[in-house]
Amino acid sequence: MDSLYSLVGFFVTGGPFMYPILIVFAVGTAIAVERFITLNSVTNENQSSWSKIQPALMKGEFDKAREMTTKDQSTVSQLLGMGLARQGAVRRREDIEIAMEESMMEIIPQLEKRTPYVALASSIATLLGLLGTIMGLIQAFTAVANANPAEKADLLSASISVAMNTTAFGLMVAIPLLVTHTILTAKTGAIVDSLEMASVKALNVISAKAKRQVEV
Repeated sequence: MDSLYSLVGFFVTGGPFMYPILIVFAVGTAIAVERFITLNSVTNENQSSWSKIQPALMKGEFDKAREMTTKDQSTVSQLLGMGLARQGAVRRREDIEIAMEESMMEIIPQLEKRTPYVALASSIATLLGLLGTIMGLIQAFTAVANANPAEKADLLSASISVAMNTTAFGLMVAIPLLVTHTILTAKTGAIVDSLEMASVKALNVISAKAKRQVEV
């Protein structure tokens, strides 16, 4: 209970800028949680879909693989579906590769959506903390200027201590959000890398199959 009272006291004495920092923290956390859940879901769906589609691709059963991608909504199925749709109509690797690249250009913005706002929330929290401290110091020095000389030292030290609470709270919010943004960026990068790997593997299988057909 003592720690709870200390935390409440720390927040209340921090001044009015503590509230916007708290709002920034709430918004940043909500976005981070939504992105984390979404990216985990995308990762699991892609792994499940790829484990089903890959055997069909390796066997050269492109019609079966194409049918599987049309029934699946995962990002890897969307990517491979674009390539397999061209595979049935053209033979050139470049055309299939371009189709998959177009699909990647649509998928990547969806994966990165709202993630930059987590880093933005971190920066805003830091700046609000500094602004709150500066405003608190201005008020402190103004109050000290009109205070009794015997009380100036005590009043100034107390005012500065309270003003610094805002910076401390801003950093307490900013650091976790910044770390979370890094984690989300890494997860997004891992998904993109896995999609590129699936794309290259599919292209190699399709090209090898087309080459064998030409030789025959």
